[in-house]
Amino acid sequence: MSAPGSPGLGWGIVGYGWVARDFAAPAMRHAGHRVAAIVDPSPAARAAAHADGIAVHETLSGMLADPAVDAVYVATPNHRHREPAVAALRAGRPVLCEKPMAATLADAEAIADAARATGTPYGTAFDQRHHPAHAVLRDAVRGGRIGTVTAIRIVYACWLGRDWSATGGAENWRADPAAAGGGALMDLAPHGLDLAAFLLDEPIADVTALLQRRVHDYPVDDGAMLLGSTAGGALLSLHVAYNHPESLPRRRLEIVGTGGLLTATDTMGQEPGGTVRFQEARTAEIVTLAVPDAEASPFTRQMRAFGEAVRGVGRERFDAARDLHTMRLLDRAYAAARGRTQDRIRDPETVSASSLMLPEIA
Repeated sequence: MSAPGSPGLGWGIVGYGWVARDFAAPAMRHAGHRVAAIVDPSPAARAAAHADGIAVHETLSGMLADPAVDAVYVATPNHRHREPAVAALRAGRPVLCEKPMAATLADAEAIADAARATGTPYGTAFDQRHHPAHAVLRDAVRGGRIGTVTAIRIVYACWLGRDWSATGGAENWRADPAAAGGGALMDLAPHGLDLAAFLLDEPIADVTALLQRRVHDYPVDDGAMLLGSTAGGALLSLHVAYNHPESLPRRRLEIVGTGGLLTATDTMGQEPGGTVRFQEARTAEIVTLAVPDAEASPFTRQMRAFGEAVRGVGRERFDAARDLHTMRLLDRAYAAARGRTQDRIRDPETVSASSLMLPEIA
């Protein structure tokens, strides 16, 4: 590992795809860290790493043995999170793993068990916790600006075809139930669940969901509506979709309270920016709230925070047990959706054939 006092963390990246290459790696550098090495079976990914001056390892064990690697970022497809995350934790390397924690609850539990057993820092890459606009929302809620929070409403949607690829390469693994563990709900809802808990300072206690396969022909859900409630009784509604045209408004977050309404537009996502407004309940006056450091990348802020956590500062910002709770909520939401489908099948006159086209979740 890097010598004490050396600048930043030396990162090893497992899976050098577009998220790692275009967002995570630049964020690591902007946070004052270094990308020391990668491991990836893809010739294109390996060539990109070489071009970026990054060491390429043939095996995960080889990368974990590299003394330049201080921490590991896992950015593989969901069903391949468990092996590198557990191996890195057991090797004493802090792990930041892309969301969702894994494709299955069993894999997520194995990762959380390894983090607990080793005491090695672990975090799931919920970058929305680190968006500058969302810090403003949280401060407004904490400061009592909107009174008692009654509900949080999120729309987080996009268009994702079967053959989508950021690089024009292989077919989209997010449309494969075995690789992804689900569809729009598995991919997009973790951000909303984690962000809602973060903004309101209380965990989501219960969820249910409705799934949709209405537009795309792949075997995972292309839309979902998740309903939930927090431990304190605030309600949550979360609409996620792969079937939403990107030319239409598709990223909106509202926090409703007895004293007013907070609205964030175009803040959820991988880029900084967006707008935050507050409407006062008594006068109905609407004001735009200033967002300090508005153009800071949520990825950069996340990498900086994880580096601080590895050094013992703000370690509570990353929590394997909390992330496992989010995975259990997702598992519960899918189970509830499947259960309702079975109930509807028992009364076939009430449904059409197309409405029963729900995914088989690995």
